[in-house]
Amino acid sequence: MAMFDPNNEISEKELIQPSAIQQEMILKQLGREPHGMVGIAVQNEQGVPLVLQMELLANDKPFPTLYWLSSKDVYQAIAEIETAGAVKELEQELENNPELLERHLADQQRYVDLRWASASDQQKQRIEELGFLPLYSKYGIGGISQWDKIRCLHMHYAYHLAQGTALGELLDQRYSLNEIVRSAQL
Repeated sequence: MAMFDPNNEISEKELIQPSAIQQEMILKQLGREPHGMVGIAVQNEQGVPLVLQMELLANDKPFPTLYWLSSKDVYQAIAEIETAGAVKELEQELENNPELLERHLADQQRYVDLRWASASDQQKQRIEELGFLPLYSKYGIGGISQWDKIRCLHMHYAYHLAQGTALGELLDQRYSLNEIVRSAQL
């Protein structure tokens, strides 16, 4: 069972197939039926879904992220952090801190590799048929092509919860998001 672990190893983890109660939670979290959900990538100790793993293609269109942050509690906390200007601050820090940038770029590459590794041979073939193969090697976390930039902290943090990332570690240290994860109710 995939649980939040800030020291987890980077690998494809076993997905949790949601129970009926978790399906209802996900519906409340998202406000709609999830389209293209493969399973729950991360849940907290109470069984609250935190991160969903998504299909690479939804209705023959590229889905923008492998991991989708579903928890409303965590989502709201990150929205407040973004509103306070954290994205610009973190991008500035990436620009000024070569070690952090190197770790972040490695996280982006691992994301691209993991996303492709998660696809079945049939999915890979369909992606190639549709001409989307370059998207899956060029675009990183959240579908961004400029890997030294940040498009959305929600997507970065979802990936952090599922696999561990440098930016996610910073968010936990600065904003104690890991505490919100542990106590998330919805």
